[in-house]
Amino acid sequence: MRRRALLAAAAGPAALASPRALPALDRPPSARPAVDVLLVLAVDVSRSIVEEEARLQRQGYGTAVCDPDVARAVRGGPTGAVGIAYVEWADFDRQRLVLPWARIASARDAAAWAEALAAAPLPPPATYTSISGAIDFARLVLAEAPWPAARRVIDVSGDGPNNDGDPAEEARDRAVAEGITINGLPILGHGPAEPTDPYLEDYYRARVAGGQGAFVIAAEDFAAFGQAVRRKLVREIVA
Repeated sequence: MRRRALLAAAAGPAALASPRALPALDRPPSARPAVDVLLVLAVDVSRSIVEEEARLQRQGYGTAVCDPDVARAVRGGPTGAVGIAYVEWADFDRQRLVLPWARIASARDAAAWAEALAAAPLPPPATYTSISGAIDFARLVLAEAPWPAARRVIDVSGDGPNNDGDPAEEARDRAVAEGITINGLPILGHGPAEPTDPYLEDYYRARVAGGQGAFVIAAEDFAAFGQAVRRKLVREIVA
């Protein structure tokens, strides 16, 4: 049963649209410019992540997309552009498309994207951590991308293992079978007052990441999240 709906941010924060109804899909194929990579940023907002940490994740992505190293990586590709969609996820049936597809080809594009992300409402409280649900939802988002691309990537970040829905590796394998690469950004701790989870990085390598050129970059905690995001984006774009 299709139980998911995509939040079309361009239509307003409260507007819901099915994956078949995103406005960008109305252009004919001949009018669609290419991008070097289609990248779904799938970000954990489950119960263990408090509001301030959700803000830090968004700040990390907004700053990274505007970073000069990321801009150079974008300009260095054959088309000089990437496509990015931003998803927040939690339970197996709780995924939200916060920002639909945006074509990033200039500093102005990046700044507008970061501003839109900062202005988007924060997610409502959630409970579980369904990495498998996030991957399956991201596959739907990729299927509706408005531009062709040589590479399709799902970037999963989170602070814990899958504990809801299908096993993470089953969803990973479904995506890899479609030629999608999944990279991981595990967050190992919540700050100096709490212990880190050294096994989470191994979990992401074994059960989440997959596909051609897949990799995992860990963040020690949420304070280090933005720097890890920047490194990850440069590597994904240059690849």
